[in-house]
Amino acid sequence: MSVPRDDQNVKTILVSGGAGYLGSTMVPLYLEQGYKVTVYDIFRWGSASLLGILHHPNLTVIKGDVLDTPRYKALVESHDVIIHLAAIVGYPACKKEPELATALNQTCVEQLCEWLKPHQRVIYASTGSCYGVVEGICTEDTPCNPVSLYGETKQAGETAVLKKANGVALRLATVFGASPRLRVDLLINDLLHKACTMKTFDLYEPHFKRTFLHVKDVARAFLFAIQHYTSMQGNAYNVGDESMNLTKMEVAKLIEANVEGCNITEGKGTDADKRDYEVSYQKIKKLGHQTVTVTVEQGIKELLKIIPHLSESELKIMKNV
Repeated sequence: MSVPRDDQNVKTILVSGGAGYLGSTMVPLYLEQGYKVTVYDIFRWGSASLLGILHHPNLTVIKGDVLDTPRYKALVESHDVIIHLAAIVGYPACKKEPELATALNQTCVEQLCEWLKPHQRVIYASTGSCYGVVEGICTEDTPCNPVSLYGETKQAGETAVLKKANGVALRLATVFGASPRLRVDLLINDLLHKACTMKTFDLYEPHFKRTFLHVKDVARAFLFAIQHYTSMQGNAYNVGDESMNLTKMEVAKLIEANVEGCNITEGKGTDADKRDYEVSYQKIKKLGHQTVTVTVEQGIKELLKIIPHLSESELKIMKNV
């Protein structure tokens, strides 16, 4: 089944956090598709990720905070689509700044949903961390039971989008790959950086399974939701592919095969989000979306063109510190 496109009246897109890891990959794609795109970002990690697209006449860049309610509300009201990416991402970052995490991941999203008019579209970057501990294969009908502040706040934001705004929530697999605003604190990116710099290191919970998704395929999934919104609204969708469901050690072996002299061994440690399960992605595939175009190994080879050459100052930003 392939549902028809329904974006004929969509002209303008607002991307909060548009200069970040996901946003800086999404925005060029949406400009290529002919949309007018506004990036609204506090630029906590800089603005250089947008340098390659500043020439585009349909791009507007505004420095601002989504917690600045009057300003954000005015922008929201003037756009057809709102892609809310502004967030504190991951359980370590949320634990470090719990009040900010709650404000960005939950309270701000709840307010956003109250502002929306019936014709507007909202697409929310949700996460598999909403599920918590899962036995067996995880589908969108699997009850959410988050076990970290990150999962709890993201689930609350998702609930607001689905219940208050009849929007779309995309529960993303573990994202990896190169982006104009590169991060090296994501699992695959981090392991590859360690492989290039340390060569030998321990990996905790190596048997835990994750599904991975390249950042370019994240951008494509959001584009699909923009263009097929009527068929998707009011629902959450797992975004990833069963072929990319790997244990952490299987990822480590792919890295070892591509980094000479690398040896990754089993170590100690725990994942606060308890992500260890297989996920079904049939719901979004049945709508006609091809979920994956970049494999884990292709992403590793891509990252090897830049990660070994990063400076200490670049790494500080890319580790979100």
